[in-house]
Amino acid sequence: MENNTFKKRVYEVIEVSSIGDRSSRAYDMLMTVAVIVGLIPLTLKKDNSYTYWIEILTTTIFVIDYIARVCTADYKMGYKSVKAYLAYILTPLAIFDFLSIVPIIYLFSPVTSAIGLLRLFRVFRVLKLIRYSKTAIVIANVLRKVKKQLLAVLILIIIYIFVSAMLIFQLEPDLFENFFDALYWATISITTIGYGDIYPTSDVGRLITMVSALVGVAVIALPSGMITAAYIGEVNRKKSKYEL
Repeated sequence: MENNTFKKRVYEVIEVSSIGDRSSRAYDMLMTVAVIVGLIPLTLKKDNSYTYWIEILTTTIFVIDYIARVCTADYKMGYKSVKAYLAYILTPLAIFDFLSIVPIIYLFSPVTSAIGLLRLFRVFRVLKLIRYSKTAIVIANVLRKVKKQLLAVLILIIIYIFVSAMLIFQLEPDLFENFFDALYWATISITTIGYGDIYPTSDVGRLITMVSALVGVAVIALPSGMITAAYIGEVNRKKSKYEL
């Protein structure tokens, strides 16, 4: 019984603090500071003795946090079973928590080629801040609601990019060295960026470019409208909840 009480209290502390819970609030602040400090090495070109100890201390905190969250996963998932722990480990935030720990390996890795990649894994620590930002939580809820619609839009974009890349690759074969260059052109065209490093010279090629730019405007507008509508709905839902 005492073990369950202690375990539940650990869960309450490591979760986002509620009003009046000073211990949980202090823990939130500790984790926020640890994440910010843990990103400092990314602002430097090379590691030194200071970044070494920053990595050791912050990763230790992240490891303890990760273990505590896995051990209390049954409370988080809402059911007591081994499946609760496995299900939690596979959630996006749990994966990001694990990836934020991975960079410590490079300090002891003899493989030099892997060091650069492992150091970049520190970026995943930024995503840990999502837990402690109410705005970020709202945005995450919004994206979760419209994920199917966004996925459908993404599939349409990918199909259009491939089709336009294949068309331009056949119409202007001298313009591209390989098909990847055509994909690159199609991507920057549909995003309406158009760096100008690759551009079609034929009338048909220019027509495809213009169509891609117009499609790009629609592609940006469509998901923006979905997200905005879902965000307003989420904000109104939270207001109604607090009013009740």
